[in-house]
Order: sequence, then C-alpha cells, then structure tokens
Amino acid sequence: MRLTADRRTLLWLLTAVVAAVALGLAAFLVLSDGDGAGPDDPAAPDEPSVLPLLGTRGQVPDRPALGVKIDTTEAGRPQTGLVEADVVFEEQVEGGLTRLLAVYHSQDPETVGPVRSARSTDIVLLGELARPQFAWSGANPTFRAAVEAADLIDVGFLSAPDAYERDDAGRAPYNLYASTGELRSVGEDSDPEAGPPPALFDYRAEGAPLDDPAAEPTATYQVPESAGLATSIRWDWDEASATWRRTQNGTPHVDVEGTAVSAANVVVRVTPYRDSGVRDSTGAVVPEAVTVGEGDVLVLTDGQMLAGRWRKPSEDEPTTYTGPDGAPLLLTPGQTWVEVVPAGG
Repeated sequence: MRLTADRRTLLWLLTAVVAAVALGLAAFLVLSDGDGAGPDDPAAPDEPSVLPLLGTRGQVPDRPALGVKIDTTEAGRPQTGLVEADVVFEEQVEGGLTRLLAVYHSQDPETVGPVRSARSTDIVLLGELARPQFAWSGANPTFRAAVEAADLIDVGFLSAPDAYERDDAGRAPYNLYASTGELRSVGEDSDPEAGPPPALFDYRAEGAPLDDPAAEPTATYQVPESAGLATSIRWDWDEASATWRRTQNGTPHVDVEGTAVSAANVVVRVTPYRDSGVRDSTGAVVPEAVTVGEGDVLVLTDGQMLAGRWRKPSEDEPTTYTGPDGAPLLLTPGQTWVEVVPAGG
C-alpha cells in the first residue's frame, strides 16, 4: 500500500517522538543506577565508612582522636572508661612498672581515669594520629615542655582544669578523673579544624578468618620475665567472645563495672628503651621507648599468633607491621592493645 506524503510525514514524527522518549528513559536509568535516585538525590545511599582505629564499618565521627594517660598500677585499678578505647598502648615507666595511653575516637565513655602524668614516649605514639587531643595530669618540666612543643591539642589538667575532678573515695595521685565531654569541648575551642585520625593498622575484611600458613594457634601469651617488667602481663584467648582477655599480676583485669578488659588484637612490639635523662622523685631513671627504627613484633589475632617486624623510618612516618614476606600483617577488625615491650622480652 502506498502512503501519501502527509501520512509519511506523520509516521516520521511519531517515530522521532518514540525514539526521543526511549533515549530519555535510558539516560535516567543510567544516572539513577536503576533505583530512581539521581547522583545528587539525597535519597541515594552512601557507601559505608570504615572507622580508622577499629577497621569496622560505621559512621566516622568528625573529630580528632583523644589520647588519655591512664594509671595501671594496683592502686589505680579498676580503671574507668578503659574498655571503650579503640586502641591502648602499654609502655614501660620507671621501676619496671607500666602505664597506659588509651586512644578514643569511635566512642567516648562519660568518664576516664585515673589520669596520670605524661612521658616522652607518648608524644611519638600520639604523633601517628594526625593532630590528637591529649589528656594528662602533669609532668616534670622537661616532659611538660615537650608536650607543649608537640603537634597535638593539649587538654591536660593545666589547660582544662574544669574537665578534671578528684574522687574522694580514692587517694592522690590515683583518684583524678576526667569528663570526655569537657575535654572534647576544650579541644574543639583550641582547634575546631582537627579531624579524624588515620588508620594505624591493616585489617582483614569483617568476618574473614585469619588465613595465613605462618600463623600458629595460640591460647596464651605472657610477657616473659626476661623483659624486666615489674608488672606481670598475660593475654588469654576467649573463644566465646572471640577476644583476648588480659590478666595483670595474676588477677583478671576488669574495669570499674566489672567488665573484662579484652581486645580483638594484641600487638606485642619489642622495643628498646633508653635513659630519657630525667629522674623521678626517688632518683629512678625514667625510661623512653626508642620508637623510631625497627624490631620484632608478635600479633595475637583470631586465636593465633603471627610473627613479623615493625618499622618506623622516622618520627614523621607511620609504623608498619609486616610478615616475613614483607606483606602487611592483617588484624581482626576491632579493638587493639599494643604492648610496647622492652627488648629481651
């Protein structure tokens, strides 16, 4: 059948309209990824973020890390707010005792303590957290000057006295506690631009088991007496909670609420210590960890132990943890304790 000119024109117009509608629909589906939400549509779901100090998925708080110096002697136990820390460093101080540097970012307990004095080792450890806030109760003039010169936000007792309070139930210096809300407020006023810290470790995917032929099943790790510490430290794998539980001086370590102190990972970083040049009130040497360099490391994770090396080429570079093949040691997403153990242990 032959079409008239008018009919041919009408058919051409209809075909053009259908093609234009189809092209527009295809473009809309591509831009919206097929769910009806465009690239700028607030209803489009965001990719889940990863908490830098835990390696778990979650909303990353837009705030800096908060480091708090916490006592771990028998007089300072049980501590308050310790189990909420993302990362805890345990370092040697004078007399072979240890002290904690608890780092908070993903969550803040209401109160932390007992808060104690700073050491020079803290400054290098905190230096890997971008520009963190640092809560401490005091120090000798040498360490105080070092803290004041460091690239961190000072929320110590002298800078934020209203954030601290003595507990009359205890005795000084083991009874000073701080409000994290007040610490955060002072820190925000000091530097409102400070942001989240970088990651300190490499992690496996959440739920992924440790699949490393070099891993050794391990139920217990105890810092050897050859390390020369006066504090006895042991970690035991708890299958039910899939965490390592800490024992100190023969007793289970619990917080003030009776909650077991535990971690998904324990990083045993064998580190030489040197004389800081400072003496305490009794004349004892105040040791300082040599955190720049390299040494052996043991990583307790997923009920197993990995051996490797830690390396920190300079104070401005991060510490890396690698296996014998040079590949990063992968931790379980979750809380981590770092035992900065003296060489020989």
